[in-house]
Amino acid sequence: MYAALWRILPGPWFVRLLIVLALVVAVAYALIVHGYPWAMQTFFPTPDPVIE
Repeated sequence: MYAALWRILPGPWFVRLLIVLALVVAVAYALIVHGYPWAMQTFFPTPDPVIE
């Protein structure tokens, strides 16, 4: 899979490396900002702080 991704990217190896690094950063950002908070709220809800 990674070899196929590497082959379809344009440019010399350093341009490909920059593109791959940008993709990794974008995926990590999306997970940190959107994915992990959604998973925490959905699967690990915080207890209600209201005392009865």
